[in-house]
Amino acid sequence: MRNHVLDYLTEAARRAPERIAFSDGKEEMTFGEIYEQSRRVGTYLHNCGIYKEPVIIFMNRHPRTIAAFFGVIAGGNYYVPVDVEMPEVRIRLIMENVKASAVICDEDTLAVVRQYDFAGQYDAAGQIVSYDEVCRTEVNEEALADIYDRAIDTDPVYIVFTSGSTGIPKGVTACHRSVIDYVESFSEAMKFDEHTVFGNQAPLYMDACLKELYPTLKFCACTYLIPKELFMFPVKLVEFLNEHRINTICWVAPALTTISAFGTFDKIVPAYLKLIAFVSEIFPVKQLNKWKAVLPHARYINLYGPTEGTGVCCYYEVDREFEENEVIPIGRPFRNTDIILLNARDERAAEGESGEICIRGTSLTLGYYNNFDRTRESFVQNPLNPFYPELIYRTGDIGQYNERGELEFISRRDYQIKHMGHRIELGEIEINVNMMDEIKMAGCIYDDVKSRIVLYYVGAVTEKELAAGLKTKLPRYMIPNNIIRLEQMPLTMNGKIDRIALKKSYQKKG
Repeated sequence: MRNHVLDYLTEAARRAPERIAFSDGKEEMTFGEIYEQSRRVGTYLHNCGIYKEPVIIFMNRHPRTIAAFFGVIAGGNYYVPVDVEMPEVRIRLIMENVKASAVICDEDTLAVVRQYDFAGQYDAAGQIVSYDEVCRTEVNEEALADIYDRAIDTDPVYIVFTSGSTGIPKGVTACHRSVIDYVESFSEAMKFDEHTVFGNQAPLYMDACLKELYPTLKFCACTYLIPKELFMFPVKLVEFLNEHRINTICWVAPALTTISAFGTFDKIVPAYLKLIAFVSEIFPVKQLNKWKAVLPHARYINLYGPTEGTGVCCYYEVDREFEENEVIPIGRPFRNTDIILLNARDERAAEGESGEICIRGTSLTLGYYNNFDRTRESFVQNPLNPFYPELIYRTGDIGQYNERGELEFISRRDYQIKHMGHRIELGEIEINVNMMDEIKMAGCIYDDVKSRIVLYYVGAVTEKELAAGLKTKLPRYMIPNNIIRLEQMPLTMNGKIDRIALKKSYQKKG
């Protein structure tokens, strides 16, 4: 039984050392190069006496960054990815939380990290180091073999920081077992193989990139790290997909909408795509149908899952036509994962009743790094099991099963509001807005102080026209009190609609 994630890399380097593993379109690395450089990184950390500790990887988006990840693991440690596109305050909070034993940088980020006022304590110990310097280390085969032999599958692999409701990011800590369980189940459901060519959209400092990183190693496939700036130019983005014959994408839904909603298909079509998976946001059926019209033979898969569950945990392969007012299901859990819907009384939700989506299984992560209180709030004893210890993760998402037995995502629990005496899902308003012909993208927030529903949208209709259209679709109490047109929707670093930014913008206008 596999119990160490490095086995994927070791086997890939043995089977296809000269094959390209990762590329950004300009520079590339083979499986053999990733393997060799990772072992140099691991040996360097061993020589520094760093073992079973967090190591920050502060590098730009590049294949070398991936080699650094595996090098940290090879040294018996766990990596903490950081990127210069993160706000400085977030980087500071992460570094202060983990108190890493070393920071590995590239040429560009080395100068950046030294600007922070606490960097001196790292420099004094020689713990801020360039990747190029680390890779000049001679591999110590005996030491790395000993580190590998001592590892167990509950040892941490990485810490990925997500946004916290208090403004303090939470460091989700995943172990070998949860990553392996996820990779095997996900790959089986997606049907990847050695001919798969991934187009990676997710930043390397988020767990979403696991969807490409590990299957690439498992199948000796290939991943292209798509330059972030291309997502602002849909035609050039599709040209990149075609140039590199990319046939598989697993993107957040707004990234797909960027292509389909702005007339890109009138100019160019992604000719090689065979698998299109979407995640994180509800993908409007209107946009899905535009993709299906130009790529009718591709597979379309809706993915769902939180970082705390090691990536995604549910999937639904689109197997029928949907009306624009319907929701695309999130389907069923991956093998070896179970989904429980709990109602407000912590009982299993009855048929047709909505409930909080809770996850159980070995794909659960270890919890939040250096934050036992927050871990105990979200990783709890299964209330349906009073007989032995069994943790579940409470996602805070609301779901229900449809008449076909498919799980549907309704909304975040914190997107559910009480307005004019009615319980309202803000996601339902967004779905109805996205159905309208001239709408490209929509995001809803709620002003708790003034009790007002606020709708932001991108589209070629006026606020008055949109309000009039919604009056034919929604009951009066669900009509937004304020409708604001934007030229561009703010997105998070992972490409989701940034509702926190929308709320701050509204409060500022106040």
